[in-house]
This record gives sequence, structure tokens and C-alpha cells, in this order.
Amino acid sequence: MTHEKTATALLKIYSTLLDQYGNRGWWPADTPLETIIGAILAQNVSWSNARKAIENLKAAGLLDVQVLGDADPTEISRHIISSRYYNQKARRISAFMQFLYAEYGGDVDQMSGDDLPRLRMKLHSLKGFGEETVDSILLYACNVPVFVVDAYTKRIFSRYGFLEKNATYQEVQHFFTAHLPKEVPLYNDYHAQIVNLGHSICRTHQDCHLCPIRSIPPGIACEYEKNME
Repeated sequence: MTHEKTATALLKIYSTLLDQYGNRGWWPADTPLETIIGAILAQNVSWSNARKAIENLKAAGLLDVQVLGDADPTEISRHIISSRYYNQKARRISAFMQFLYAEYGGDVDQMSGDDLPRLRMKLHSLKGFGEETVDSILLYACNVPVFVVDAYTKRIFSRYGFLEKNATYQEVQHFFTAHLPKEVPLYNDYHAQIVNLGHSICRTHQDCHLCPIRSIPPGIACEYEKNME
């Protein structure tokens, strides 16, 4: 498939999901700091459980740069039990806050303005900060046009034949950034639409008949549609 056809197909898929579900309003947070902490808490757990932990931190007055930076991991952990692995995540939050102060004086805006490759490398150096977590921070907290990849992305687009099932994170990310305009709002909501579709419909094949993009565009139908021919 040519670059132009692939780009058209990806935008058609997105516009169809947008028409079906509306803008997902992701990432739900009041501040960039809350987004960052949410990205850490959402690791290996449902968003609803991560959200409970965020609300607990907020109620305790901990979602403040200075307060959270001064907080001990044991104090943080007792407020984030709902997020699972709460002791581990509390240490990661503390490590990030130490990093934020050491590198950027506690200023998230200053961090966001850093050179992208350098900032990504710095964030990756923090223990427990994998590619999806780092890119979620870059996109949703720092407003940098970085396409976030997760298991839903690989599942949906490998079923369409756009990607190999064993494609690496970097290969999947490059596929999207090479064929889509580098726009933060587009990357933001496209990823949110993928998560919604993967969570609600694109699991086993039993719900494929409900999928709004199952045969979009013509000739590039997902493997379910091809099997039905």
C-alpha cells in the first residue's frame, strides 16, 4: 500500500471512531503533574483503580509539586493502594519528583520545554519508566507530538494487516508518526479511541460484528471481515 493510501486509511479509521464515540477527552486531569502521576499509577492496572488513587492523593493534598516532592514514599503508598503494586509505585513517584527538582527545579513546564530526545532519554533512565509511560507523559503532560503505543494498538492494527503481530514498540510508533500529521490533539484522541475500542470491542472475535471500523476502508478489512468472506 502506498504512503498516501495508508495515511488516508488511518485518518478514515480515526474519523469513524470519532463520529461513533466522540472525542474521548483524554487524559482526564486538572494539571500536568496529575497527568504524570496518573501515568505512573495506571501501570498494570485499570484506569478506574488508578483514578481512585489519584483522588485519594488529591484529597490528602499531595497533588502539589512541593508537597509531593517532600512526601516520603510510605506516606504516598497508603493513599494509592487501589492502584496495585502501591509500594513500588510510591517509590517511582518519589523518584520522579526527585528527578523533577534535580533537573528542572520542580517546574513541569521547564521539563516540557527540554529537547525531546534528551528528555525521553532522561525519563527512560528512571526505574520503572517504560516506553508507554514515558510517551504518555510526553504527549499528555508535556504536549509533545509523540504517538503512544499499547497492546490495543498492536492488536487492532495487526488484525488489519498494517503491522506484524510481533512488531516492536518503535516499529508501531514509527508506522503512525510516518503516516499521520504530527499534531498533539490528533495523537491524543487517536490513542484514546484505540484504547476505548480495544477495551470495549476488539478482544476476541465474538464482538467483531459490533466494531465500527471492521470494514474500513474497503479492501483493507480486518482479519475478521476477511474470514467472513
